[in-house]
Amino acid sequence: MTRDEAYSIVVEHVKNKNLVYHMLACEAIMRALARRFGEDEQMWGIAGLLHDLDYPETMNDPAKHGLITVEMLKDKGVDKRILDAILAHCGKKEPETLMERALYAVDPMSGLIVASALITPDKKLSAIDGKFVKRRFKEKAFAKGANREQIRTCESFGIPLDEFLDIGVKAMQSIADKIGL
Repeated sequence: MTRDEAYSIVVEHVKNKNLVYHMLACEAIMRALARRFGEDEQMWGIAGLLHDLDYPETMNDPAKHGLITVEMLKDKGVDKRILDAILAHCGKKEPETLMERALYAVDPMSGLIVASALITPDKKLSAIDGKFVKRRFKEKAFAKGANREQIRTCESFGIPLDEFLDIGVKAMQSIADKIGL
């Protein structure tokens, strides 16, 4: 599957613009991480882009999250490694590969970064950096939905938290115009 095909599926299926923005943010971060590790940017990006495809159907039924996405994509030429990463990001399989572990950590980090940007006067990603997000990371009451332990798993695949947050912020800043921030 090409990136354009994946994006077409997203915009056809997901009507909530903030969810589309989240998926685009995860794509950008996954691409940046793929570059950092010398991995396949296209594959990693598509995993980030498609990871929450079924969220409109599963937001009230988390037991099915990921499973419906895999079912929707199984006949569309999506690499099994992408499908496995989608399953791993939501706990339907143990994250084993580097891409699976990365998507697992990226998903909540993107929300933490958005929340961090939204508390600045300009409400823009350009107003923050990794250090700013790290300070927010330490505040337990801030962006409670962004699972800190899940984000911190970046260390298990060789990226210190500070660097991980910095990569995430820079990746999202690179597409700020596409995600309204």
